[in-house]
Amino acid sequence: MSGRAQLMWDEAVTGYDFGPDHPMDPVRLALTRRLVDAFGLDKDVRVVAAKSAGESTLRLVHREDYIAAVKAASADPAAADAAYGLGTLDDPAFTGMHEVSAMIAGQSVAAAEAVWGGDALHAVNFTGGLHHAMPGGASGFCIYNDAALAIARLLELGAERVAYVDVDVHHGDGVQAAFWSDPRVLTISLHEHPRTLFPQTGWPEETGAESAEGSAVNVALPAGTGDAGWLRAFHAVVPELIADFRPQVLVTQHGADTHFEDPLAHLAVSLDAQRAVQVACHELAHEYADGRWVALGGGGYAVVEVVPRSWTHLVGIAAGREIEPETVIPDGWRQEVFARTRQLAPARMTDGRWPVSFADWDAGYDPADRLDQAVLATRRAAFPLRGLLP
Repeated sequence: MSGRAQLMWDEAVTGYDFGPDHPMDPVRLALTRRLVDAFGLDKDVRVVAAKSAGESTLRLVHREDYIAAVKAASADPAAADAAYGLGTLDDPAFTGMHEVSAMIAGQSVAAAEAVWGGDALHAVNFTGGLHHAMPGGASGFCIYNDAALAIARLLELGAERVAYVDVDVHHGDGVQAAFWSDPRVLTISLHEHPRTLFPQTGWPEETGAESAEGSAVNVALPAGTGDAGWLRAFHAVVPELIADFRPQVLVTQHGADTHFEDPLAHLAVSLDAQRAVQVACHELAHEYADGRWVALGGGGYAVVEVVPRSWTHLVGIAAGREIEPETVIPDGWRQEVFARTRQLAPARMTDGRWPVSFADWDAGYDPADRLDQAVLATRRAAFPLRGLLP
């Protein structure tokens, strides 16, 4: 198996653009790619522009009538059908929507194929992670669910155990829905509590269909959770489940919208904690999945301050050339940021919280603490279904 990492990228993905007033500004993708280059990481990965997902691939997850509706809205945005979630405030229709959405999906599917086939040990598609799209509808800025399509392709290729870990601030509802009845896929989502954030799902009691009990695991975190609590919750739930499941491939979604600067959510996580979880996912892939790791992007709406730094760290980790948090960001990139956005770019690859620390769950818990209550709710709901102690 090749030890080289693969970065999925085609400049045309920046056409995934819902308009100037929409929070998902594609400049976040372009700036991430430029920061990867500024650090020379493009020399440590194989950069691949994969073909778009074809209709037969899209149908691995999405209904035929929904794909037809996307194509119709893509050709004529005025024809968007709100019954499919198209032409809404969250998912406005735009010309070429099908083509660019299928291209992003194609990058994630190709990433999965490369890792499964041994062409790469790790593959990153930070343009993907569009985890809200449902089999029959768009949702939450997501048209096609590239994460679910990548997993479905792995199953089609013969994988018997795939683990999906989602640390976006929003619940990974579309991926959970796609594999709700499939015990071959373990979905784990850590997210802000559904009482306070879209999509109002991801309760601990959501544990999978009767045919796949315990295959869905949800950690609903209290609004305001910061680094120590976020990392404590991750390590109290994810490693034990991965060790038990022993996936053949680990697929992870790294939405950057857990950050304290993100305008659409209410967690208070730093870039440094995000980096720590990226490192942990990399280590879990090596410990339990023979190193096979597909890493995706996701949400993130602090498009200058947070997203490019977070996902450049992710690329560096996958490439085997981690960027130290205190590293100064090259001036050329900062100048480009100002030229494109008229915003001042950050100066270093840290929020000044490194090294991050947290209290280990095994050392004991406080049943009166809101964070610990969230972790306990998850462990009590899901762990016994997998034969694990809560």
